[in-house]
Amino acid sequence: MLVLGITLVRFCGSVSLPDKPASQVPQISGTSQDLAEQSNASPVVYQDYLAKDAGAAALRVPTLEDMSRKLLFRSDESRQVLEVGKDAITVAGLRLIAKRSNDTIVLDIENTTKSDLAYHVVTETTPKIAGCNSITPLLHNAIVIAKGEHQRRVECGWHAGMAIAVTLVETAEVLPLSAWYLNQLPPTQLAIEARVARGHRIPKGAERCISLSSQAVRKGLENGEIRWRDLVDFYARHRCQTYPFPASYRAITSDGQRRLPAM
Repeated sequence: MLVLGITLVRFCGSVSLPDKPASQVPQISGTSQDLAEQSNASPVVYQDYLAKDAGAAALRVPTLEDMSRKLLFRSDESRQVLEVGKDAITVAGLRLIAKRSNDTIVLDIENTTKSDLAYHVVTETTPKIAGCNSITPLLHNAIVIAKGEHQRRVECGWHAGMAIAVTLVETAEVLPLSAWYLNQLPPTQLAIEARVARGHRIPKGAERCISLSSQAVRKGLENGEIRWRDLVDFYARHRCQTYPFPASYRAITSDGQRRLPAM
């Protein structure tokens, strides 16, 4: 019987074996960028970034609850004219005064609150004068004014009888780590005009981010759907090296309204 069996296998076909079981090794899909984004979307990873960045800036580590609170925004769109040598105006937590410095007209901006302020002051000379962008700027922080500090920026070359018209003032009270995050951005990333942005200096110790915005974000800024406050609200909560601004993001209006990080 054994000989018969061997003969049948040898000359009449082979023994069929069962199918090989499927591999039990998990398959990882997606690019390395996809995997990094999935990791960065974790609240645990986000909190690790907060701790790391606060340590680098020698600041207290904020909690997830701290970073999820709404920011106190102030805004004034009334047009006010500042003449050199005349009284200052106080608006949205800022004290503004026009001064002459050699051959330029300068705007002196003081933070009158007890908090660091992200700020946005839109101005124009009156009468309007061409060539203001060619004047050598004063170095200043065009994004954040620390509590109790002044910032001075050149508006234009001096001409007799000229003044500064303030058309919009916006401010937001921010945490120390939020101020540190904002200070790493190019001012134009926060919709601050190039004339003001060119005099911006990066605070000591800040790591400058590359200015990159998606086409959707640029379009949103152009049509007014995305505003300065939306950009400030996001970047006050997120490190710009890791988290790009989502075109659908809008400023938080109540504590804990959004899950962080906002991806």
